[in-house]
Amino acid sequence: MNAHSPPGTSPDMLELAALLCSRVCHDLISPVGAIVNGLEVLDDNPKPEDRDFALDLIRKSARTASARLQFCRLAFGAAGSAGAQIDVGDAQTMARGHLEDDKTKLVWNLPRVLLPKNKVKLLLNMLVIAQQTIPRGGVLTVDATGAAEAGGFRVAASGHNARMPQNIADLLGGAPHGAIDAHAVQPYYTRLLAQACGLSVTLAPEGDAMVVTAA
Repeated sequence: MNAHSPPGTSPDMLELAALLCSRVCHDLISPVGAIVNGLEVLDDNPKPEDRDFALDLIRKSARTASARLQFCRLAFGAAGSAGAQIDVGDAQTMARGHLEDDKTKLVWNLPRVLLPKNKVKLLLNMLVIAQQTIPRGGVLTVDATGAAEAGGFRVAASGHNARMPQNIADLLGGAPHGAIDAHAVQPYYTRLLAQACGLSVTLAPEGDAMVVTAA
């Protein structure tokens, strides 16, 4: 299988699955690698202060890896049977565990309701895109557009030096694009999720914020 699809073409189902797997592995490499490094320090019979450092590194990295796995399971995986509904409150918990840190905060203005699986997956992928527009951190604000299952979502990202990744906006809008690789597959997959929900998804600046909208 090629590393990516030919320029201007969409990946087939097998390649899309492979690219999404690559994306998940990329998200997990860092914390899992840190756990391995911490264990290697412990194997070297370290000084007490080095041992404490290694254990702290292992604990933090294990929490990070667990949070990312839970988020990816829902955002990219099956997460229930076909036609299943997902509790939006559970999605909020996973989003906070994966996205919130010392630099990035999440303001969640959605009620706790059950929504179709693909719609919840769409929301989580919109959050990933919004986070990419504030590389130095900031605030992600999640709102509903419309009512209940018929509506969509609005995710506004505000932060210092918020930026507009034009390639992501083009992929979301279905504009002609180059090869879909592991870096481009996530916004491409977000567009497919929006289409499956009968929605269209866009990324555009609104004042100082970058806003991802599905409507």
